[in-house]
Parts: sequence; C-alpha cells; structure tokens
Amino acid sequence: MRLDKPIGILLLLWPTLWGLWLAADGPPDMFILTVFVLGTVLMRSAGCVINDYADRNIDPHVVRTKNRPLATKAVSTKEALLLSAGLSLCAFLLILPLNRLTLELAVFALFLAASYPFTKRFFAMPQAYLGIAFSFGIPMAFAAQTGELPLIVWLLMAANLLWVIAYDTEYAMVDRDDDLKIGIKTSAITFGHFDVMGIMLCHAGFLSIMIGIGLMQKLGLAYYVGLIAASGLIIYQYRLIRKRDPVLCFRAFLHNNWVGAVVFAGIVLGYLTEAT
Repeated sequence: MRLDKPIGILLLLWPTLWGLWLAADGPPDMFILTVFVLGTVLMRSAGCVINDYADRNIDPHVVRTKNRPLATKAVSTKEALLLSAGLSLCAFLLILPLNRLTLELAVFALFLAASYPFTKRFFAMPQAYLGIAFSFGIPMAFAAQTGELPLIVWLLMAANLLWVIAYDTEYAMVDRDDDLKIGIKTSAITFGHFDVMGIMLCHAGFLSIMIGIGLMQKLGLAYYVGLIAASGLIIYQYRLIRKRDPVLCFRAFLHNNWVGAVVFAGIVLGYLTEAT
C-alpha cells in the first residue's frame, strides 16, 4: 500500500482539494471533504497494490522496485488482489451517501485506476493515462459539491493532466535504463532527447491554464502569488533534471508535492481574503 511513502497520496489529493474549494467557492462541506480525503488514501493504496500485481514479473528487474513485496514473493498474488478489492470496496462504501452522479463517476475512476498499470505494455505515454486517472477526483468533487460538471471541471482536469505528465516523466527518467532493457513504454522514452523540454512545456501549459481558471473564477491576488511560487518551484525542478541524473530526477518528482501545496494555499487564501 506504500503508506510509508505518502507522495502518491499527496499528488492525488492536491488537485482534488483544488476542485473541492473551487466547486464550493470557498471551504467545502466538511462531510464531503472528509469522504474525499479518506477516499484518496484508500484509492491510492489500492492503486499501488494493483500496480505491483501488474508489474510482479517486471519489478524484480528494476533496481528501484526489486524489493517490493510481490517482486520478492513476500505476499501472494491472491493476497494482493484481495487487498486491492477490499480497499476499493471501502472507498466505494465511503461515497454511497453522496449523489448519483458522484457514484457514476466513481465507477469510471475505479476502472482507470485498475487499468492504468497495464498501459505500460502498449501505450507510448502511459503518463497521460495516469494523468486522466489522477484527475478524476476533480469532476467527482464538483459532482459531490454541486451536482454539476461545468466548463471549469474540464479546464482543471486538463491543467492537472499536464502537471501529471510533467512530474511522472521526471519519475520515469529515474528508471529509463531499466525500462529500455525490459521493453516498458514511458513518456521519458517516448520524448527521448526532448524529455526535459517536454516536461517544461507541460509545466508551462499547466500554469497557463491555471491562470485562465483564476481569471474565470475572479480569484484574488493570493491565488496568483501561489502560481508565482509554483513557477519558482518548477524552475528549481528544471535545474534538477537538466542533466538527467536519476537521483536528482527523483528529487524533482518528489518536489512536486510543494507545487500542489502552494497552488492549494493560493486558492484557500484567495477565498479567505475575499471573505474578509
């Protein structure tokens, strides 16, 4: 479940929180917020388990993943599948009190989470598929809070998709040599020599759409200060990845937690300053 490595939970949680605050035009309903936070932890955990199940014959050949429980046969495939199913069921039970649209979106989100690990076999850029899966908390947040899916939902999903491609390509750069030997497909391999440029263009697209969302929602100065801070963090990431050192690329990937955090802080402070 990798609860000892919460970066995945945080990267999944930040855009969901963006969506909840934007949907509510400020602090969301506390029950809905609690459901989504707990659901994020459960679904990320389930996703990790099914990912390890899908990669159980690949992980032993990758330095970074060779000691994972399924790779070392510390647990059985049956145990892994039961755990993933149990976590998914708990997440689904959490959202049962919410409206029908949220439940319908949850079914599709579950399909995306379960199918993503297998896309590395045939899809040249599985990071894009992951970006869709990691963005589905956004329409679910709007559905739960408002019962509707306005235009801003799709803009926020597009922004997050670009952000996910950027940071998960940094992650893929860490394993590129092993992935090439095994035959796994990743955006780091697909971009080739343009990997750093591709990452920075995705970051630029992400920030541009977020500026547009701020203008549409008439968010205050604090929001744009948050985006400026995020821009500074992204420039720092460029300094980390430009020489393609695996250790520094992994550090850049982890650093995206702060990008998500400052964007969220900007949204929250923007609404707080408007309220006062």
